[in-house]
Amino acid sequence: MEVLFRNVRELVERAEKEEKLISEIMIEQEIMITNRSREEVMQQMDRNLTVMEEAVEKGLRGVHSISGLTGGDAVLLQAYIEKGNSLSGQLLLDAVSKAVATNEVNAAMGTICATPTAGSAGVVPGTLFAVKNQLNPSREQMIRFLFTSGAFGFVVANNASISGAAGGCQAEVGSAAAMAAAAIVEMAGGTAQQSSEAFAITMKNMLGLVCDPVAGLVEVPCVKRNAMGAANAVVAADMALAGVTSRIPCDEVIGAMFEIGQTMPTALKETAKGGLAATPTGKWLEKKIFGGAVVGSGQ
Repeated sequence: MEVLFRNVRELVERAEKEEKLISEIMIEQEIMITNRSREEVMQQMDRNLTVMEEAVEKGLRGVHSISGLTGGDAVLLQAYIEKGNSLSGQLLLDAVSKAVATNEVNAAMGTICATPTAGSAGVVPGTLFAVKNQLNPSREQMIRFLFTSGAFGFVVANNASISGAAGGCQAEVGSAAAMAAAAIVEMAGGTAQQSSEAFAITMKNMLGLVCDPVAGLVEVPCVKRNAMGAANAVVAADMALAGVTSRIPCDEVIGAMFEIGQTMPTALKETAKGGLAATPTGKWLEKKIFGGAVVGSGQ
C-alpha cells in the first residue's frame, strides 16, 4: 500500500517541507488510500465527530452499565467543577469528565467512536470537547483534530499495536492519550514537531500500563484510565507548546512501547487473569456478575 508517511519522522518532515498541517497530510493520505473525494472524506469524519459529541452529551446526563461497575462519575465531576474550587483546574477536569462520560456510554452499550479502540474511546473526544471551550475552533478545525489524532494512530497501528490483548493498556489508552496530545498541539497553533514531542512525552509516561479488566469487562479500571489519559494528554500538550522536548525520538518511543508489549506477561494483556482483575475484590466482582463463570477476554 502506497502511503505518504510510515512513521512520525516522515510525517513531520512532509508537513514541514510542504508547509502543511499534519491533519492536511492525513486528509490527503486518506483520499489517496480510499480513492474518495475530499468532500467524502471530510463528511465521514464529520459523522464520527457527531457520534463523539452525542456520546459525551449522553454520558454527562448520566448513564450506568448493566453490570453496575460503572456510571455516574462524569456527572459527579461536572458538579464538582461547577463548585469552582477544584485543584486541577476547569479545563483539565472538564477533559477528564468528558473522557469518563464517553467510556461510561461505551460500558452502557451505547454508541461511541473507537479512537483507536472502544476501551480507549474517551480520551480523544474528552480532550477535544474540553479544549473547544478555550480555543473556540471551527467545525473544520475540530474535524482536523480527529485527522491529526488519526495520523499518529496510523503510525502506531502499523509500527506497534493499538490492542490491549497484544500490548497492554499502554497500546490502547496510552496511544489514545498520545494521539490526543498531538492533536491538541495542532489545534492550539503548535508546530508539527511540537505535536510529535507531545505524543512522545505522553506515550513515555504511559509505558508499561497493563490491561487487567475486572471480570473481563471494559469498565474497571478502563474508564478511569481514560480519565488519566486525558489529563496526561493535556499536560503533555502544554509542555510541548512551552518548548519542552522528548530526549527519546517519537518513533523510538513507539518502538519501545511495542517491545514492552511483546515482553508483557499474558496475564496482564486483557485476559483478566492478573493485575486488578486478580485481586480479591476483582474476583468477587466477577463471581457476583457472572455467577462464577470463567471469563476470558475483555472484548
